[in-house]
Amino acid sequence: MRRASDKVVPIAVTAVALFLAASSLSRAASTPSELQGAFRLPEKSGWTYVHLQGTPHQIGFQNGYLLAPEIEDMLKVVVLEAQHDYRKDWSFFREAAEKMMWPHIEQEYRDELQGIADGASAHGVKIDVWDVIGINAATEWGYYNHQYDKEHGVKSAMLEVPEHCSAFVATGAYTKDGKAVIAHNNWSTYLEGERWTIIYDIVPAKGYRMLMDGLPGVIDSGDDFVVNSAGIAITETTIGHFSGFDTAGIPEFVRARKAAQYSASIDDFTRIMKDGNNGGYANAWLLADARKNEIGRLELGLKNVTLERTTDGYFVGSNFPINEKLIREETDFDPADSGQSSVARHVRWEQLMAQNKGKIDVAAAQRFLADHYDTFEKKEDADERTLDGHVDLSPRGSGGWVGPFGTAGAVQNKAADAAMITDMSFTAAAGHACGKDFKATEHLSAHPEYDWQKPLQRDMDAYPWTSFTTAK
Repeated sequence: MRRASDKVVPIAVTAVALFLAASSLSRAASTPSELQGAFRLPEKSGWTYVHLQGTPHQIGFQNGYLLAPEIEDMLKVVVLEAQHDYRKDWSFFREAAEKMMWPHIEQEYRDELQGIADGASAHGVKIDVWDVIGINAATEWGYYNHQYDKEHGVKSAMLEVPEHCSAFVATGAYTKDGKAVIAHNNWSTYLEGERWTIIYDIVPAKGYRMLMDGLPGVIDSGDDFVVNSAGIAITETTIGHFSGFDTAGIPEFVRARKAAQYSASIDDFTRIMKDGNNGGYANAWLLADARKNEIGRLELGLKNVTLERTTDGYFVGSNFPINEKLIREETDFDPADSGQSSVARHVRWEQLMAQNKGKIDVAAAQRFLADHYDTFEKKEDADERTLDGHVDLSPRGSGGWVGPFGTAGAVQNKAADAAMITDMSFTAAAGHACGKDFKATEHLSAHPEYDWQKPLQRDMDAYPWTSFTTAK
C-alpha cells in the first residue's frame, strides 16, 4: 500500500501564458482576456488543479478553455455510457437539456454553463451548451431516463440508477480532538472515475469561495466533496434503489452548486437543496459546519426529506436509506439483505465508528476509505461489499451494486478535519485508497463483455494522499 503526503500549495503565477506555451493546449493564437487571473497547474499525484475567478461567464470560460482537451474527452465518455446504459442517442439528452432543464436554470448558472461551452469552443473543441449540460447532468440522466421510460411504456435497459460512494462525518466524542472530520470516496464506473480528477478552486463574484473535486467542465463537484470559505464541508452518498423524478424541478447539479456557493450553515444548505427539488441524484448529504462544530445528514428524497444534526456523534453513508417512510414510498430497498453492497458497507461503517470512538482523525479516515473487510463474508476480500469498492474483482459481477457496469467501484478519495475546512483545504487520493492499480488491458482481456468500453477505458493508477488548498 502506498502512503505519502505531499503538501501542494498552488502558486498563483500568472501562468496562463506559461501553461499554454508548455502544453499541448496551444491551439489558440492569443490568450483571451476572460482568462485574467485564472490558471492551471501541472498534474500532481493524478490530480489537475485549476483556479477560476470572476463573473459566472468568466468562471465558465476559464473552465472550458483551461480544460478543453479533458472536456472533449469527457463528452465522449458521457455519450458512450448514455448510449450503452439507456439505449438512446445523445440527441435525446441534448433535447432534454434544452427543453426540460434549461427553463429551470437561473441566469447565473446559465451564464457559467454557456461560458464553459464558449471557452472550450475557443480552444478548438466542437461543443455547445446542451452538451455541457449533458455532462453536468450525467448523474441525473438515470433518474430522468427511468421516469421517461415508465411514462412512455418503454422497457428500460437499466432498471435502476447506480449507487455511488461511501462516506462519513463525525464530531464530539467520536473524534480525536472533538472537532469535525469528514471523508468520502467516489464510486463510479472506471470510465468516469479515471477522469474525476480535477481540483477546482473557484472564487465567484458573489457567494463563498469553493475548493472541490470534480469532472472536467462541471459547475458542481458531482460526486460531491466541497469546502467553502464559510467553514462548510459537504459530501454525500446516493440513496439506494431510489426512483422518482420531477421534470418541472431545478436540476440537482444547479442546486448542489448553489448550495456550495451560498451556504453559511446547515440550514442554508437544506433550504437551497429543497427549493425546486427534482429528485434527480437523490442523496443522503453529510455536512459539517466547522465554525459551530455541528454536523448533519440531509436525506433528500423527492417526497420525503429528513434533516438530522448533532454536535456529538456521527453520520455514515453507503447508499443505505434511513427514513422508513422514504424506503417504503420511494425505493424497493431491502435493509434485511445483508449480502447487498449498501447493507454490508453500512454494517462496516457502524463497526468502524464504534471501534474508533475518540480516535477518529484524518489518518483514520484515510484507513477507513481503504478498508477491505466484507461483513457478509466476515473476512478481508476486496469486492463490491467493501468500503473501498472493487466491483471489478467481485465474482458476482455487479453483485448488488446496481447497474450493468462490472468495471466500477471506488475511484478516488477525500478527507478533511475542522482545521482543514477552516483553512479551505483537504487531502485527496486518486485511484483506490488501498494502493491497488487498475489495468485496463488486463481487465478487458479477462472480461470481453465490456469491450464496448475499450475505446475510452484506460489505466487507473493509485496515487498517494496529497493535500490541496486554495491559491493564496
